[in-house]
Amino acid sequence: MSALVSPLAGVKVTPSTAQRYSYVEGLYCPRCAAEYAHQHVQQLCQCGSPLLVRYDLEALKTSWSKADLASRPWSLWRYHELLPVTSPDAIVSLGEVLTPLIELPSLGADMRLDNLVMKDEGLLPTGSFKARGAAVGISRAKELGVTHLAMPTNGNAGAAWSLYAARAGIKATISMPVDAPFITRQECAAAGASLTLVNGVISDSGKQISEWVKATGHYDASTLKEPYRIEGKKTMGLELAEQLGWQLPDVILYPTGGGVGLIGIYKALQELQTLGWVTGKLPRLIAVQANGCAPIVKAWQEGARVSEFWERSHTHAFGINVPKALGDFLVLDALYATGGRAIAVSETAIRWEQTRAAQLEGTFVCPEGAAVLAAARELSTLGEIGTHERVVALNTGAGIKYPDSQSFHVDVLDKQSAIPTTGFTTASGDSHERT
Repeated sequence: MSALVSPLAGVKVTPSTAQRYSYVEGLYCPRCAAEYAHQHVQQLCQCGSPLLVRYDLEALKTSWSKADLASRPWSLWRYHELLPVTSPDAIVSLGEVLTPLIELPSLGADMRLDNLVMKDEGLLPTGSFKARGAAVGISRAKELGVTHLAMPTNGNAGAAWSLYAARAGIKATISMPVDAPFITRQECAAAGASLTLVNGVISDSGKQISEWVKATGHYDASTLKEPYRIEGKKTMGLELAEQLGWQLPDVILYPTGGGVGLIGIYKALQELQTLGWVTGKLPRLIAVQANGCAPIVKAWQEGARVSEFWERSHTHAFGINVPKALGDFLVLDALYATGGRAIAVSETAIRWEQTRAAQLEGTFVCPEGAAVLAAARELSTLGEIGTHERVVALNTGAGIKYPDSQSFHVDVLDKQSAIPTTGFTTASGDSHERT
């Protein structure tokens, strides 16, 4: 029988090292520069901006090195010095593995991109990158004494936070649009969350949660209304840099709804630069949205610093159906600072790319991940991504969490019938001859 392995296995914790398990220094407002203590619950800045976590990077330069990672387990907690949880005893884990970088040679050749790789977040607990934010966010909430949290969700975040909250013994109140993926609704309910559905979009869920929090005084875990979810998402950037041998790619494409993942990756790369672990120019960050919900794209096209609310938003890539992100200014800052851009793709392109990736590479990505691949193809065609550039596409979840994202016709045979031996038709409708 195999032994259970803790995410902290191989990390020797002594009284002296436990005091510096995290080099968190405090919280700050990126808009007005106000400072806040991290030792108790903080939500938004008084100016209404999200708060970000600051670390003592100067001290960390002299006490932490790349070599220290060699003996650590392959989980996001290997970077605990750059995470806000101050004691290993507070960690709430479901086994957050480092997700693989998968080379896509056939799909890359199809797009005329010689160095296309995909970071596949679908292998995380709960089947999406949302497990990162939940693992760190719930761990920090537990450490701060939170007993009940609330949040709106487009599906996967609510599922992840409900399940991690259950593991931590924290109650969860969740609101999601009625059209959110059914599987995520089941995950929330199975975890014991108090779940309600709203006949609207995530901004409507957000309003209901905000009113509930005001009435109850409980912890608001809405996107960027607490400062720790972004720190979990940040580990995508830390992992990516380590997996590439601390040599950064030229381009990173990311599906962008609330934008926490993109903001987190940018924050991670900036911190690594300060530590001297990476050098040179940062990758161009590309925010990918859908034509039916593209507030960041519109703002970027106009050179704006904030986005406008996107009326009547719609896309089957439900995770990026966010009409107005609280951290939109942080997303846009990251795009401008790295020479990146925002781009919107069609529903047809998303569905086509999801099938194309499965047929050429054997990977069934989520619709949001397919949107990223569609954007990579379009930008290659436009000449905005060079053939030989190193390109990383983020697939933020497993395609199996969206069973209705494709509609295929599959022939049903009578049990006495024979399967055709020539000229068969695949479920996608493409005709092939067997060889």
